[in-house]
Amino acid sequence: MPDRHRIRIETAATGRSPPELAAVHHEASSDDWLVFCHGLRSDKSGSYERRSRRAVAAGYNAVRFDCRGCGESDGEFVESTLEARLTDLHHVVDYFDPDSYTLFGSSFGGKVAFHAGAADDRVDAIATRAPVTTNETFDEYRATVEREGEVTFDSGERLDRRFFDHLDRYPFDDVASTLSVPVAVFHGGDDGVVDPADSFDAAQRLETDVLLERFAGEGHRFSQDGEDRLLERLFGWLG
Repeated sequence: MPDRHRIRIETAATGRSPPELAAVHHEASSDDWLVFCHGLRSDKSGSYERRSRRAVAAGYNAVRFDCRGCGESDGEFVESTLEARLTDLHHVVDYFDPDSYTLFGSSFGGKVAFHAGAADDRVDAIATRAPVTTNETFDEYRATVEREGEVTFDSGERLDRRFFDHLDRYPFDDVASTLSVPVAVFHGGDDGVVDPADSFDAAQRLETDVLLERFAGEGHRFSQDGEDRLLERLFGWLG
């Protein structure tokens, strides 16, 4: 059975209890690790549970977790900026303390994975699905924040200026010029949320080995068949 963990994130904020992140470890009898980063308004459930089971079958210890303000983790969604998510990922990895690990990030989690991988020597490969590689992906949200002060989704989740202040501190150019580990990018050809052309541009800019695959007929969320093919290609690439 997978082991559930609560990981405390020490912060500089005063007068507040440090938030705890909900994480799940799917154990394998190896020293290989695969850590998953979910998307902006996603969490560790659903497809990540299935991906983790597939990882164990391939011999990987798999870790899936909720960033602060998401799923079962503490905190408010509005505080879950890119900088906060990078901090959360760092704490999760340090908690399990692998010698090396691979990152898999979906959508906004792909951006998290890219920037984390460029800063951590323990990362030995990065795989992404429909990764955010340009800040223009969020231009509509940015315009609403500039006009109204915040974006509020039907779920009650909010984004405010903090999200964009932190986003602007992490241009993809920083990744393109420093990342040295192998990268795999899988993108649905009919994605209407993150433009597939962004992934082709990112692959050209990265100065490392890149596998780029376009999945015809798949949108931002893959079908069951598309997910099956993605997992086969992912673990075939990881070897």
